[in-house]
Amino acid sequence: MSSIAPTIAAATALEESEVYRLREDFPILREQMGGHPLVYLDSAATAQRPVQVLDAEREFLTHLNAAVHRGAHTLAAEATEVFEQARETVAGFIGARPDEVVWTSNATEALNLVAYALSNASAGRGGPEADRFRLGPGDEIVATEMEHHANLIPWQELAARTGATLRIIHLDDEGALRLGEAAEVIGERTRLVAFAHVSNVLGTVNPVEHLVSLAHAAGALVVLDACQSAPHRPLEVKALGVDFAAFSGHKMLGPNGIGVLYGRAELLNALPPFLTGGSMITTVTLERAEFLPAPQRFEAGTQKVSQAIALAEAVRYLQRVGLERIEARESQLAVRLHSGVASLPGIRVLGPGLGVERAGLVSVVVDGVHAHDVGQYLDDAGIAVRVGHHCAQPLHRRYGVTATTRASTYLYTTEAEVDAFLERLAGVRGFFGAAS
Repeated sequence: MSSIAPTIAAATALEESEVYRLREDFPILREQMGGHPLVYLDSAATAQRPVQVLDAEREFLTHLNAAVHRGAHTLAAEATEVFEQARETVAGFIGARPDEVVWTSNATEALNLVAYALSNASAGRGGPEADRFRLGPGDEIVATEMEHHANLIPWQELAARTGATLRIIHLDDEGALRLGEAAEVIGERTRLVAFAHVSNVLGTVNPVEHLVSLAHAAGALVVLDACQSAPHRPLEVKALGVDFAAFSGHKMLGPNGIGVLYGRAELLNALPPFLTGGSMITTVTLERAEFLPAPQRFEAGTQKVSQAIALAEAVRYLQRVGLERIEARESQLAVRLHSGVASLPGIRVLGPGLGVERAGLVSVVVDGVHAHDVGQYLDDAGIAVRVGHHCAQPLHRRYGVTATTRASTYLYTTEAEVDAFLERLAGVRGFFGAAS
């Protein structure tokens, strides 16, 4: 296994030689697809896992597996200890307190948890302390045109259940939010503002502090979709000032089946729970129940213990490499991708142009060739990319396309892989007879 020294200057981007050393930790990157070396450019959908993460989960299951928070025997106590240590590790990763980190199955569940907790509060559940969360006719929820469906549909449904109105901040032609419009949309009726830190299609990095300021000035809560930021750049939720944030383990070197909801402690403790059952209660009678404080009040049932242990190891891996260095490296790869695509006739990139901050991904439109055909053409050469609407249909509709081809990078992506993608992409229009 390789090891990356944590003493290298944080502002220094990962070098190509270091990336090749890191790749030794990822066995899947040595696979071949159809006789071609795998070029994995789909990390925005799911990241690959290093052996350290795989070993951490296996080690727990082999030596410590037991139900947490339930048993008096030694094995259960030890399992509970490492489970809660994992929570502490993830909390520290985002600059939060351990009691502000709720385990969920994924970021989608985390966002739905907030939406349904607010819905329960609006229905009168949760007692007097939850009254401040009530939504009804005349109240407004604000989202944006760039949102992943997981950060749009829950708010559509919350508005439908409560009678509140959902309002939208639209995009400009360059893939940025219209901030002047945001200042007009967010107002005295706004109760909640939900938006992505980084667009999963455009690579746009949104001005979180500015949007938080607008929301809080109106007395609104802020929900941040951090799925495309937590794995790739430092995420300090307290510094950003957000009230809630959600991200998924599988996008940041961790396992499937686990996500994280961050919520300010005083908000989590005032919100009524979403799922109910065992392990989240203090007292139960045949008529009623009383609930534990956060985070346990939102963690009903058997928990994702081995997944939490593995996610904590993924966090430690990222910390050893350095999020600042990963961000700097991916910024370089973004320029390489964008400038390379810009040189290809009949192919364009959605989102910010060269010289504007963007995440390490590009979504491209190939004139005369459907995205699915582009993806298959790339796959025939062992290049794995994402095709479709990327769970962001309104965004694609805004730019007059039904689907795009997305190439996304991560800490293990090499310059040679980016170049292989660009070289293959250059021939796609000719192959399908679309070249002029």
